[in-house]
Amino acid sequence: MKRVFIFILLGTLMLTVNAQKRRGTIQIVGDRKVTDLVNTHIEFNERVKTIPGFRIQIASETGSNSKAKAFSVKERFLQEYPEVSAYLVFDEPNFKVKVGDFISKLDAFVFMQKIKSQYPCTIIKDNVYPIHSSNEEILIETDIEQ
Repeated sequence: MKRVFIFILLGTLMLTVNAQKRRGTIQIVGDRKVTDLVNTHIEFNERVKTIPGFRIQIASETGSNSKAKAFSVKERFLQEYPEVSAYLVFDEPNFKVKVGDFISKLDAFVFMQKIKSQYPCTIIKDNVYPIHSSNEEILIETDIEQ
């Protein structure tokens, strides 16, 4: 009985080693549209260079001159905190100013407490995936979920 068990164990081990040595190619036969969709997804991921994180919204402007007001808030913030990045986001019909590139919510919360007295409408926004506009310094917000 003991010999049979050892023989089976050694046989299984040898088959496993041989299976790991073999290399081959896998050919998936399927609809061409699926391949095109996967390639489009890969190209999109190569263009978008962001990761899920957190930003703090310090202003949301709507109506006449909302773009100019939002630019003004952004410039004032950058003068006060030049080490922190600021973004002007167009989320129709609003122009929003978001600041920071925080990996953790705790980091965003700590910075929010620091600027809370100067920017009272500060809230934490999470998982921002921006698409950069080529003409302006405005980001267009998208509804991409994980």
